[in-house]
Amino acid sequence: MNRLVAIGLIWLGCAVAWVILGSTILVRTDGISSSLRGEVHQLWGPPLEQAPPRAFFHDVKTVTDTVTTKDASGVEQQAERQRRVDTEVDISLDSTLVRASLALEQRRKGLLWFPTYQVDFRSRYGFVNDSGQVRDVELVFPLAGEDALYDGFGVTDGAGQPVPTSISGGLARWTARFDPGERRDYAVAYRSRGTSQWRYRLTQGMGRATNVNVELETDFTAVDFPPGTLSPSAHGSKGGRWHGAWQFSSLISSKPIGVDLPQLLNPGPLASRITFFAPVGLLFFFFVVAVFATAQRRDIHPLNFFFFGCAFFAFHLLFAYLVDHLEIAPSFGLASAVSILLVATYARLFVGWRFALVQMGLSQLIYLVLFSFTFFWEGFTGLAITIGAVLTLFVMMQLTGRVSWRAVTAPPQPA
Repeated sequence: MNRLVAIGLIWLGCAVAWVILGSTILVRTDGISSSLRGEVHQLWGPPLEQAPPRAFFHDVKTVTDTVTTKDASGVEQQAERQRRVDTEVDISLDSTLVRASLALEQRRKGLLWFPTYQVDFRSRYGFVNDSGQVRDVELVFPLAGEDALYDGFGVTDGAGQPVPTSISGGLARWTARFDPGERRDYAVAYRSRGTSQWRYRLTQGMGRATNVNVELETDFTAVDFPPGTLSPSAHGSKGGRWHGAWQFSSLISSKPIGVDLPQLLNPGPLASRITFFAPVGLLFFFFVVAVFATAQRRDIHPLNFFFFGCAFFAFHLLFAYLVDHLEIAPSFGLASAVSILLVATYARLFVGWRFALVQMGLSQLIYLVLFSFTFFWEGFTGLAITIGAVLTLFVMMQLTGRVSWRAVTAPPQPA
C-alpha cells in the first residue's frame, strides 16, 4: 500500500508540473497572439464585413414649437418658435446581386498561422424612388474601416458608365436625381484583402431585403459558417472549390451571410492542450507498467516511477520550445524519440532490454505519443482516447486473467 501511495504522490507532483507548464504556454501564446493578430490586420487586412449601400433624400420641414417662459414677475408666457428639421428618408433597395470569390493564403507570423484571403467583389443594386416626387438622392456605399484596402474600386450606372464618387468618413458617396417611380441600377466592384472571416450584411440592422441573390466561391472546400449567420440556400464542392448561393425574394432579418476560413493548427494552443492532458497518459502508463511488473515479479521502485514521470515531462517541455524553431511535425517526432529513449535506456538497467522495449516502450508509445497525437484530429480526440482506454482495459484483462495475484504479491518466504 505504501508503494502505491508513493507512486500516486509522484503522479500528482507530475500533474502539478504539467499544469504550470501548460499555463505558461497558454499565457505566452495568448500574449503573442493578440499582438501578432493586430500586426496581421494592419499588414493584410482585418476580417471584412461588407454592408449594402443606402440611398436617401433630404426632407426639410418646418416645425413649430411652443416655448413657455416666465417674465420678471413670474408670470408664464407662451410663444411659438419655428425651426427647420432635416430628415433623411430612405428609398427602397429593390434588388441585390452579389458575386464574390475568396482566395485563401495561409500566412505565418511569429509562431502562429493566420488564414488570410483576397476577395474579388462584384455587385449590382437596384433602387426605386417610391416617394411619388422628383428627388435628389444621395447614395452611400460603406467601406470596411481604416485597416482595409480597396483596389480597383469603382461604381458604374446601369449603362456601364463610371459614376464619380467621393470618399469620406468610411463611405463612398455619389448623387443622382430620381423621377417618381424611377428605378436605377448601380454596380460596385473592388478587390480587397482580409483575415479569418468574410461577411456580407443584407440589411442595415433589422430590415427587409428583397430580390436578394448572393453567390460566393472559394478556392478551398473546408468552409464553415460563423454562429449567427444565414446558411446558404444551396452549396456544393467541385474540383477543390466551394460554391454557395443565398437567394431570398423577401427577407426580414438582421443576420449576415458569412464564412470562416480554414485555420491551420497553431503550435502554441496545440502544445498547451497536449500538456494539460498529459497526466491522463501518465496515469495509464503507470497502471500498465505496474501491472506488468507485478505479474512478472519485476522490482520497480517508486523512485524509478519518478524518473519515468520526468521523461514524460521532458517530451512536453521539448515540444513546447522546439515549435518556436521547427515545424510541428518534426518537433513532435523529435520530442517523442527523446522521451522514449530516456525511458528505455534507463529501464533496461534494472528490468532488462526486453521488458524495457516491449512492455514499457510500447506503453509509452501508446499513452504518450499516440494519445498526444490524437490532438491533431480536431473533433475526434475524446473518442480516440476513449477507444484507447477501453482497448487497454481489454488487453490487460486478457493478459493477466490467469495470473494468481495472491501468489505474485505474497512476500518472499525466508530461506
